[in-house]
Amino acid sequence: MSTPDIAEVDQFRCRVDEIFQKIDKLEKKVNEVEQFYLNANKKKKSSSKGNSIREEQDKGRHVPSIKKQQQDASQRESAAAKRMQELMRQFGTILRQISQHKWAWPFMQPVDVKGLGLHDYYKVIEKPMDLGTIKNQMEAKDGTGYKNVRAICADVRLVFDNAMKYNEEGSDVHLMAKTLLEKFEEKWQLLLPKVTEEEKRREEEEAEARLNIQFVGEASHAKRVQAISNELYEVDTHLEQLRETVVQKCRKMSTKEKRNLGTAIARLSTEDLNKALEIIAQSSPGLQAMAEEVEIDIDAQSESTLWRLNFFVNDVFEGCDKSTAGNNKKKRKKGICDAIAQTVKKKSKKPSS
Repeated sequence: MSTPDIAEVDQFRCRVDEIFQKIDKLEKKVNEVEQFYLNANKKKKSSSKGNSIREEQDKGRHVPSIKKQQQDASQRESAAAKRMQELMRQFGTILRQISQHKWAWPFMQPVDVKGLGLHDYYKVIEKPMDLGTIKNQMEAKDGTGYKNVRAICADVRLVFDNAMKYNEEGSDVHLMAKTLLEKFEEKWQLLLPKVTEEEKRREEEEAEARLNIQFVGEASHAKRVQAISNELYEVDTHLEQLRETVVQKCRKMSTKEKRNLGTAIARLSTEDLNKALEIIAQSSPGLQAMAEEVEIDIDAQSESTLWRLNFFVNDVFEGCDKSTAGNNKKKRKKGICDAIAQTVKKKSKKPSS
């Protein structure tokens, strides 16, 4: 084998390696995109029935950019915090009214467990609470205060529930706690619709924000899909160019190889047979590739057409024999490299001039 022939083989093999390295990278990208849409579909299936209506409403909607979403989120949080502060201010009015009641004095400070000799208090009461502690926590400026109205409501109830739990029914403290709790619940019911409305609004805003994030993700992956499609087209083009070069340089097919090729073509499915006829039609424009009955004269085909058919038939049957794309890829690569080697081997046997 001459030096130029060896160099030519190496050149072809390098090109094959480069193409299949690109294919490996593209497969990883495709898997990432598939996983994204798989997860997205799972989330859609697990969501509420109302999503189908929302999806119709969201078609063609404008999706804000990441920066715009961040700005909107900041403004949304600020507005929500102001609305919650207003609700807490109104709750503060309720708390003052309860605290000013003539029976509120036992509940304004933490229970003096030691002074009153209540040795079993902490065994009965898991979480002590009083109105004074609630007031202080509502006014806290160090970030340790209440974040929402329902948390304050729960603590107010706890104050009176603790008192009724520790003090026997019929006792003064039990009666006072029960009376104040009833008055508190009456006032709380007046504020509750506003609290519920705010919670619903907050939930809708958060759902809208999540939806925007999802749309941004889908838009980003849609761009990736387009980029992958372009790269695949480029790889297909390079692979076809390489195969064309190999076909042009291939040796003359033997009679036995032609016979084997004809047998293999006869075994093709209808769909694959039509593809084989399309290959023949490229060099024989008069052939009707989709005709119901077509007789293929193997001996009448050009060498390039025969090798094209050979490549195609090998791809078809290798795909049937191997279950994984990785094995198919290795076989296709090996087939191209073998053809290159056969070409150069044949050329090396020619006598030098």
